[in-house]
Amino acid sequence: MRLSFTAEHEQLRRAVRDFLAERSPAAAVRRLMDSTANRDEDVWTRLAEELGLVGLGLPEQYGGSGFGEVEIGIVLEEMGRALLVAPYLSTAVLAGQTLARSDDQEARQRWLPGITAGALTATLAVAEESGSWELTDLATSAELRGGQWLVSGTKHYVLDGHSADLLLVVARAADGTGVFAVEGAGPGVVRAKLDSLDPTRDLASVVLREAPAVRVGGGRDATVWLGEVYNRALAALASEQIGGAARCLELAVDYAKVREQFGRPIGSFQAIKHKCAALLVEVESARSAVYHANAALAVDDPEGTVAAAVASAYASRAFTLAAKECIQIHGGIGFTWEHDAHLFLRRAKSSELFFGAPRAQRSRLADLVGI
Repeated sequence: MRLSFTAEHEQLRRAVRDFLAERSPAAAVRRLMDSTANRDEDVWTRLAEELGLVGLGLPEQYGGSGFGEVEIGIVLEEMGRALLVAPYLSTAVLAGQTLARSDDQEARQRWLPGITAGALTATLAVAEESGSWELTDLATSAELRGGQWLVSGTKHYVLDGHSADLLLVVARAADGTGVFAVEGAGPGVVRAKLDSLDPTRDLASVVLREAPAVRVGGGRDATVWLGEVYNRALAALASEQIGGAARCLELAVDYAKVREQFGRPIGSFQAIKHKCAALLVEVESARSAVYHANAALAVDDPEGTVAAAVASAYASRAFTLAAKECIQIHGGIGFTWEHDAHLFLRRAKSSELFFGAPRAQRSRLADLVGI
């Protein structure tokens, strides 16, 4: 499937890039890293209200814009370039798409308007102690008692889980896998922020002890539509990863043009040229895979599942490689806390593992194509 960006797409890209350059420069990222907040409230409000980005991929009847994976991909690519500190992936993609694809009109009406307005933050809690997103590995359980669902179990590595207003918890019920909406600050919920490699993205553990919940999606087994959400989460994160990878390449090339050794720019040395050229191939290959995945998912192409797995594997590799090479080309200064290069490497390694390492995605891909 071929993806051609329209003039409107390019306008969206430019608007997001300009906004983030103004409102989320490196200094703002570092300020938030040193605080306990996972967002700048003014930036988050403007993202939701002025730019309409939080509801970009959500249905219009709930305050969203009704766009699809291509547009979300553009936004996340730009956010990846800027290392934006905000609960966008967790709220707009993980939780937003879970609700949107649940076919539960009551749940949509109850929570999506708040999400699109930026008034409600949310996340999806799937992984447990192993970190696996495979639904067959679930131990968290949900029991219907006296007309009330009660959820018990422990979720790990929950993106923005310590601060989200709404937790969409995936758990086992007597009739199959279900999604259960739990108030983040509700009874029976104990949350703790985890120490993580990436200081620009918050992860949490969530312990649920008979926490009251509302089942999303009625009595349907959630396996099928959670699979759709997972594909879109892979493609969304891959979009963010290629944004970060492209920015690392830019930083490396810009530095190679001005840093001199032996009276000449280091970019004129063949070894540096080869590094940059090889990195360009990796980044552009990953970009092609990600754009293809977003285009396929946008039209519910059956190829979308395979395309999302390919995009995830390629983008994870490209971002980590780009971040490492960026540090190497910068030399000693690239290893310092004051330089931003290490922040990209931290984001790259964290993102690489979040939905499953590239090796796991390649194994999944082999199963999908019957190898």
